[in-house]
Amino acid sequence: MCGILGGWFKRDRQSNHSRMAAGLSALAHRGPDNQDQASFPGDWGTVTLGHRRLSIIDLSPGGHQPKSSPDGRFALVFNGEIYNYRELREQLRSLGHTFETQSDAEVLLACWSQWGRDCLARLRGMFAFVVYDTARRELICVRDAFGIKPLYYHQQPDAFVFSSELPALLALLPDRPKLDWQRAYDYLVHGDYDDQADTFLSGVRQLPPGHILRIGLTSRKSDQPHRWWWPSIAKRQDLSFEQAAEKLREMFLDNVRLHLRSDVPLGATLSGGLDSACVVCAMRHIEPDMPIHTFNFAARGSRVDEEPWADLVNRQVDATAHKVLVTPDELATDIDDMIRAQGEPFGSTSIYGQYRVFKLAKQRGVTVALDGQGADELLAGYQGYPGPRMLSLLDGGRLGEALGFLRGWSRWPGRSIGQGVLALGGQMVPRALRKSAMRLAGRNVAPTWLNLGPLQEAGVSLGRLPIVYEADSHGRRLAATLRWSQAGHGLAALLRHADRNSMRWSLECRVPFLTTDMAEFLLQLPESYLVSPRGRSKRILRTAMRGIAPQAVLERRDKVGFATPERRWLTALGPRVDSWLENIEGFEFLKAAACRGEVKAIVSGRKNFDFRAWRLINFCRWAQLLDVS
Repeated sequence: MCGILGGWFKRDRQSNHSRMAAGLSALAHRGPDNQDQASFPGDWGTVTLGHRRLSIIDLSPGGHQPKSSPDGRFALVFNGEIYNYRELREQLRSLGHTFETQSDAEVLLACWSQWGRDCLARLRGMFAFVVYDTARRELICVRDAFGIKPLYYHQQPDAFVFSSELPALLALLPDRPKLDWQRAYDYLVHGDYDDQADTFLSGVRQLPPGHILRIGLTSRKSDQPHRWWWPSIAKRQDLSFEQAAEKLREMFLDNVRLHLRSDVPLGATLSGGLDSACVVCAMRHIEPDMPIHTFNFAARGSRVDEEPWADLVNRQVDATAHKVLVTPDELATDIDDMIRAQGEPFGSTSIYGQYRVFKLAKQRGVTVALDGQGADELLAGYQGYPGPRMLSLLDGGRLGEALGFLRGWSRWPGRSIGQGVLALGGQMVPRALRKSAMRLAGRNVAPTWLNLGPLQEAGVSLGRLPIVYEADSHGRRLAATLRWSQAGHGLAALLRHADRNSMRWSLECRVPFLTTDMAEFLLQLPESYLVSPRGRSKRILRTAMRGIAPQAVLERRDKVGFATPERRWLTALGPRVDSWLENIEGFEFLKAAACRGEVKAIVSGRKNFDFRAWRLINFCRWAQLLDVS
């Protein structure tokens, strides 16, 4: 696990050297164990590859990067882990490759040398890497299928730069960053972020999950990013529900087994919910004698407290439990550091609970933590995606089953018939009518604290990005929605939170639910295997983990996760909120007085709680800390 940085520079080598030094310094938390870089000059400019290392596999200097292939053709900088590197190394040895280290980076470089982009389908892991092909004089940027590891880039006529994090990338740019107004609007009003290639900074993009980008250095042209992975959702009918559950059990246990490969101490986050409980219990099932350390956020005295459920899991697996208790004053102390670590605005203070969990894990000597992220998007978690599921049934003319599903689904905690109907309506409303539908649902696309004139002059769209169903989605709307979520529309934001919060403390977060083979398997199952005919989410996982996870957890009817008592925290912060909004006058599309009034009304309880209050606070403070124009 590391941080990568570099690019192609046409001229001004001395300035580029100082910028690289500043960028690598900004990535120190991602790689405190080693720093190195390599340059490849030519009459067309200079390619420089930089790396900060967090040693996880092969702790010797043999694991340092950048790495060059034995023939000198390829150079690599890589952030992530290839969990099946041992198996791939044996395949490559049989093809004539030799290895000098035990590192997965050397294996990845040999994979690229042998198979090129075809190697990507063989990798089981999380990764963002850049290869410099000296023969073809091109840079190849690759990001893993789910976007677990980050990769940002910026292109100019005389330079192309990339980095694992935005603050480090900014060190490579000659000018102060400017705000992307569309992204600001999407976030402040709709809460959307990390759902497309554009970032909050104009001209700075992130490589989408499962994409590859080639940049020709002599032609000074780059391809558009294109997918290297896009799973099929064609329905398979060769497995009964019981057979599919057994297959899932085998795949998941194998995933966890591979994710336990480490040369440093590891542990696990534990919210108390189904997903993290399955990970921790699978660890004990695979390694009966392994010491297990779990890390939990306890929101004592709050309706979102998960501590009793985490205690239940810890007792079953005989884990050593470590718990985080947080006060509003601690949030006030840490908020600037957390905002800098995240690099861009984020959705709620639940991210602070995660930030503290990873901090505690590092303080207790853990360098790798397994996490349950991604299960909801693979297995139709959350509230079971009622809209897409009912639409699938209606596609097949199964009106009675759709009505039965709606009735059964509405009987679960926190649900109702009305919510189910709205969810279905949201899937069926034509794009041209979406704004009107959102207003009818009480979601104003133009709140009074916005100054619409400048937004409209800048061409900002006030709509919201709709789900686009492909031709293969008829009768498979749930599967298509899950694939859409995995491709960056939902899951990407959660993975960003986890990556930045963990790497802030030089800790690697691993997500064993997210492998391409398991995703492909689950997306092709009958949708009723994922959500039961009566609305129970993650149906197949609950069956697959019988006898491994506590039955009480498998039968839970609610979902919380690392939730935080947000309103209580913001209310207790009181006057400090005003100081976080002090630069709001700098944004002409915001009405400063109205924004302050909105936040105060929500925080004080005079208006119903709305996450827009936090988003206004977070956005203003982020812009101030990163000096965004």
